[in-house]
Amino acid sequence: MKYSVLLLIAFFFSTFASAQTGLRGTVKNGQGEALPFAGVLVKGSSKGTITNAEGKYEIVLAPGKYDIGFQYLGFQTIQKSVEIGTGFTTLDATLEEQALRLAEVQTKAGNEDPAYTIMRRAIAKSRFHQLQVQRFNARVYTKSSFTVVDLPNLAEMAFRKQLKEAEREANFKVGVPMLNETVAEVSFSQPNTFRQRIIANRNSQGDFLSPNQFYNASFYNPTIAGTVSPLSPKAFAYYKFEYKGTFREPGPDGKVVEVSKIQVIPRQYGEGVFRGTIYILENTWAIHSLQLETVNNIGISITIRHMCSPIQGVWMPTNQRYEGSGTYLGVKAKGYYIRNLTFSEFVVNPAFVEDIEVTDEKKAPPAQTLSKSDIKGKQFDDLVKKQKEFSTKNLRQLVKEYEKQEKQARKNRKEDVTVVRDDSLVVDTLARKRSNVFWDSLRSVPLTTAEIKSYHKADSLGLIHEIKTPSQIASGDTARRDSTKKKSTNKFSPGQLLSGHTWRLTKQSSLIYTSPLARIEYNTVEGYTLEGALNLRYRAKVDSISRFRQIPLGEWNIGGTGRYQFGRKQFVGYGRASYQYKTTLLSVTGGRYLYQFNPDNPISPFLNSITTLFFEQNFAKLYQKDFLNLTVNASPFDNRIVLTGSLEYAQRSELTNYREDIKPWINWSNRTFTPNRPENDEVASTAFPTHNALLLNLTASARLGAMQYTIRNGRRITRRDNESPLLTVNYRKGMADVNYDFLQATINHSFETGIRSRLNYQLSAGAFLNDRQVYFPDFKHFAGNQFFFQQGDAVSSFRLLPYYQNSTAKRFAEAHVLAEFRKFLVTQLTVVRLLGLKENLFVHYLYTPASKHYTEVGYGLDGLIPQVLPFFRVEVISQWQDATYRGLGFRIGTTLKFGR
Repeated sequence: MKYSVLLLIAFFFSTFASAQTGLRGTVKNGQGEALPFAGVLVKGSSKGTITNAEGKYEIVLAPGKYDIGFQYLGFQTIQKSVEIGTGFTTLDATLEEQALRLAEVQTKAGNEDPAYTIMRRAIAKSRFHQLQVQRFNARVYTKSSFTVVDLPNLAEMAFRKQLKEAEREANFKVGVPMLNETVAEVSFSQPNTFRQRIIANRNSQGDFLSPNQFYNASFYNPTIAGTVSPLSPKAFAYYKFEYKGTFREPGPDGKVVEVSKIQVIPRQYGEGVFRGTIYILENTWAIHSLQLETVNNIGISITIRHMCSPIQGVWMPTNQRYEGSGTYLGVKAKGYYIRNLTFSEFVVNPAFVEDIEVTDEKKAPPAQTLSKSDIKGKQFDDLVKKQKEFSTKNLRQLVKEYEKQEKQARKNRKEDVTVVRDDSLVVDTLARKRSNVFWDSLRSVPLTTAEIKSYHKADSLGLIHEIKTPSQIASGDTARRDSTKKKSTNKFSPGQLLSGHTWRLTKQSSLIYTSPLARIEYNTVEGYTLEGALNLRYRAKVDSISRFRQIPLGEWNIGGTGRYQFGRKQFVGYGRASYQYKTTLLSVTGGRYLYQFNPDNPISPFLNSITTLFFEQNFAKLYQKDFLNLTVNASPFDNRIVLTGSLEYAQRSELTNYREDIKPWINWSNRTFTPNRPENDEVASTAFPTHNALLLNLTASARLGAMQYTIRNGRRITRRDNESPLLTVNYRKGMADVNYDFLQATINHSFETGIRSRLNYQLSAGAFLNDRQVYFPDFKHFAGNQFFFQQGDAVSSFRLLPYYQNSTAKRFAEAHVLAEFRKFLVTQLTVVRLLGLKENLFVHYLYTPASKHYTEVGYGLDGLIPQVLPFFRVEVISQWQDATYRGLGFRIGTTLKFGR
């Protein structure tokens, strides 16, 4: 019976496949060479497709007569008539290179290139074209291919066994493309709502989902992925333009349109700008097509091709192609991503009609020019009805006034105007289970021969993994084996004591064990140390926003950390219990542990272990604390404010090095280990007796400006590029054996000063309002550094400042400024920018009663070893006190943080 059903299903699908009708064929150039990713359009409808890498296309159409358009960037668009009967009809096309004619206004000596008046109009209408689209629904087919071309010899030698296993189990091999196909139903509605439903997904490396997120990229935006668009209002600061000619082709409703070819020439090529060609439609000044190239911050070259088609008079990018190639960390790879849209619903904003004439006031001012008062408060469509011709400046003002009115209308409707993008992604439960027949009915770009072979191998591997012998089926061994395999991760084995492990106890609870071998450290106070942890996590309730995002509404964590000090021959440790509800966290911690005097850990334990053992420099200075701490952290008002409060009772003790005759691994003749008691210019001695301290610590942080958010699957996310300054106020109160009041304020800000250029600063000031009894652990400490390797925050860290020499119990002021430049000194050379190197200048200043206006002025070059170790930088720093030069230093740095 079961086999009869299978035969019936197979017969149904074969009948369905044979019943399909449509077009297929090949698109070539005049020399007979295939044109990959050419556009194939069905005139009078929103249907269309693109050819594959072999120039072949296929599109499902009902029987009837059709006019089919074929287009390819740089070639003449042609149109052919065809009648489709039963089955698939073959229709091939040969395209000839586009012949350009020069406009009569070709430049004379001293005249401006005609490209500039074209681009001024296109830039003025860029936002207009975006607002034309009220909403749409579309089916989107995407295909991506990623190929690892070459691996470093060391990697191939070290991981030869793993690479063989990956080829056998996951269909991965150097030189073989990894494919991913996705069919999605996408909808958009103004001003910022995108909905995406994945209905089919297929991957040649296994049955897993990897939908691409490169939807809705528009060159009408000022920037695309941080790169300045040629249609940005700031475009003339970054680009020069050259007019290359004009051609004609059939447009919507049989009308002929004229298209101008504009060469886009960056003033300085590199990261953040494009170069290439953009085609602009005359009179409408919309994008007809483009081919632009850029390079990202790690040196990967990216080429973008868009071809637009008229959808109800609006030219939309229905055919998109992205290609990338380059080397990163020694791995050479290439890939492409194509996207094809078929619209099922398309609604044009009635306020934005396409009969508006835009004049370039620099060439020929319009008959009537509007003032700001003429525009303010007026309805966009009312002004358009009265006046059909506008200057580029007036049009920009009109669109800005329209958006202002729309935003106010949204406020009146109680909509959240701080949300600048609202995205959601839903995956159909059958998306990864679609049959080949189903894919053949949906796929708008046919597979190439190599891609078919790759899928066949992936399907064969999947079949091998699923095969069960008759005896296994009869005995149920397979089911038991699968069940045992799933549960094996929760079984205890002695090896887990060495490696650490997470045991999943129930759906809501986990036991997390961190092996002591995972954290072996060394310092002159404790000697060698081993530290392990055990933590029980329980999620009381989970709010499922989507299958990809689950937010715990109530989460408990209970655990402890133990540390053995071989030098002191003691155990220390602490326990912690916490409960989190949404954005509020309550925690209780208590025990005995060792801490650096600066609670921000200016040198990580890992790095201090290296400096101590290899360089005979014990920078970390520690004290012991027996404590009980209660902390509350909350983020009310949609995370606009962060509040933290803690109350701690502690007994604090000074410590010494565990031995006087400690020997490093490498004995440096000009160095010796220093005592654990820090040196300080403000006090004669930093010694302190064992004492008790009751400490109240309150911190509040808030953005000084309107916050902006994006929503992804219902989750609100603060935009990282928010340019509002962050103000933080901290108050500390010391009681019991200590007696002081400390107050400080800090402001952080980072904002763009140009393409790939930023200015970052941090200003901070504070004072001990009451300093009746202040011990060294309570001093205000600063982010110093005494090692040649600089880690941590590049903005707020000093480069040459001793860790504790300038700590104060009085008052302080500090300033940190770091300017990042895309183009400064050596980056004036294009080849240097293409390697991904960036330059920066920085100034660090500190005032305390004893610091003598300490100042550092430095220069840094980011990307020390391009494409291999791009996150390292080299710096040169001059040191000053009271405006007197004190010396020069060098640092190798990274923004990565090691340890804790």
